Amino acid sequence: MPRVSAGHLAARREQILDGARACFSRYGYEGATVRRLEEATGLSRGAIFHHFRDKDSLFLELAHQDARRMAEVVAEQGLVQVMRDILTDSATGGTGISWLGTRLEVSRRLRTDRLFRADWEQHAHELTKAIEGRLARQREAGVVRPDVPIPVLTRYLELAFEGLVSHLAMGLPAGRETLYRSQPPGGRYQFPLAKAKRDRPGRQSDPEKLRTGYPCLRVSFRRL
Repeated sequence: MPRVSAGHLAARREQILDGARACFSRYGYEGATVRRLEEATGLSRGAIFHHFRDKDSLFLELAHQDARRMAEVVAEQGLVQVMRDILTDSATGGTGISWLGTRLEVSRRLRTDRLFRADWEQHAHELTKAIEGRLARQREAGVVRPDVPIPVLTRYLELAFEGLVSHLAMGLPAGRETLYRSQPPGGRYQFPLAKAKRDRPGRQSDPEKLRTGYPCLRVSFRRL
């Protein structure tokens, strides 16, 4: 029997992962049957499970790979670029970067699977560190204002990301321009940091505080 090179094995493994990503994105974890995985990868179940013990192992490897890739994109371009990629993929029917399907299953398991949650903590920490590193570099470049703690901005972006995933999971319409459509002129969001103290007599009142009761943080969302 001819020996199979390491390069061939690696290419076959990537072929399986790419096909499985599209399959999970389209049908979800439960709907991605072995037959559908065979169709998506162009390989037999024997070939698929020669590289992965079972469907769960295949999904976990895919989730870990996506988490690493996501952290790389965040480090170079920011978490907002990941959101744009997900929106683009959603708008094109899953022909691009199919992170959404795996992310939805990850979110479900984080709520219901204690062992998976413990295993995933390291990947979540890596993504958070990538966001913080990106924000720190943007701050040094003068893009991010210096008076807001980076952990606050990081949590804000993580919540925005999870909100987008939930939005798409409910089947609500979203286009690539969704990240900009609801912004005020200049591409800036506002959100409260802490309850404002009552303005003292004789002091000039902040109209933002008068209208909302909160001191607001202006964030250039496109640059984060």
